[in-house]
Amino acid sequence: MPEVTGVNEEILAHLSRADAVLGGLIRAVGACKLAAPEDCHPFQVLAQAIAHQQLNGTAANTILKRLVDSCGQGAFPTPHQVLKASAQSLRAAGFSFAKVAALKDLAAKTLAAVVPDAAVLMQLSDEEIIARLTQVRGVGRWTVEMLLMFHLGRPDVLPVDDFGVRAGFRAAYGLTRMPHAKALAAWGERWKPFRTTAAWYLWPQASRAQAGARASRPACRGARSTLRATRPARQES
Repeated sequence: MPEVTGVNEEILAHLSRADAVLGGLIRAVGACKLAAPEDCHPFQVLAQAIAHQQLNGTAANTILKRLVDSCGQGAFPTPHQVLKASAQSLRAAGFSFAKVAALKDLAAKTLAAVVPDAAVLMQLSDEEIIARLTQVRGVGRWTVEMLLMFHLGRPDVLPVDDFGVRAGFRAAYGLTRMPHAKALAAWGERWKPFRTTAAWYLWPQASRAQAGARASRPACRGARSTLRATRPARQES
């Protein structure tokens, strides 16, 4: 992936000043390698996201190849082609009944301009995009947040429901339990307006924790106390 450099040094300095623990992660991980966003095709990105739901990458890519071959005649199908395709043909490509319904709804809402084209999408705020795209069956906030981060290059997205972000925060800050999404959002206020970069640095920390590595820096007491104060009585499942 191409590295984002230049202004990124200012972003890293800002995050390090705002949060000492995150600053330690930045020094440990090194340069941020967020990919520069390519041309965004909302219909295609969301269709691919639907295909990948609850499947590993190999299985999802196999299904998408069948979709391209059978429905798009060698190219990624258009919304019109998906609407014209029979449910049986989409099922034969490997889509479940629920995913067939989601694809059809995505195609219909794209033609109705609920899902806008890239030019319109670029003019909308993050929350406006989330509100528009989550109207599609099977598309949730997390899916749209990934689009914002990796396809639109939006700088201030914190996917607080993402398991890797939560697990990375838990490991980095020495917490005994996973942080509640609302508590993580409250702590992340100090990372504005560069929360996308902060999230990127939490993901490798989650991978290290999963591999059994221990965080080398001491826990941040301020984070613990803030999280205890803001965490609701009931934990999200």
